[in-house]
Amino acid sequence: ILTDPAFMCGPILAHHLSLPFVFFMRGFPCNLHFAAPQCPSPLSYVPRLFTFNSDRMTFFQRVENALISLLELDYCNGFYGEALKLSSEVLQRDMSLMDIVNSAAIWLLRFDFVFDYVRPVMPNMVFVGGINCAKKK
Repeated sequence: ILTDPAFMCGPILAHHLSLPFVFFMRGFPCNLHFAAPQCPSPLSYVPRLFTFNSDRMTFFQRVENALISLLELDYCNGFYGEALKLSSEVLQRDMSLMDIVNSAAIWLLRFDFVFDYVRPVMPNMVFVGGINCAKKK
């Protein structure tokens, strides 16, 4: 199943039918696109989304980065609360957000290293930068 992680219906359906699923996305809230496949993302080097920090952070920017990463977990559980309730109803067991997304077969990431920082990736993470859905003029 090719799915977008913004809506958790695809991964929940894939778990229910025991099918592999592929994420195709630009980014995942709360840095889950690197946490779920167990990809290293050190807080001292990789800036969190919306901090506007670079990879060369001062001490206070690194502290800010760490605090934001702690708050992201609560934010994501609240943001995907309805999806977690749906998954417990459909799959007949309690699932965390990480349980739902960490079994993705392939992560097709629409990142481009021109705009993002170089970081280590796992073998099932494939970069497909430059894909655009805008209509040509």
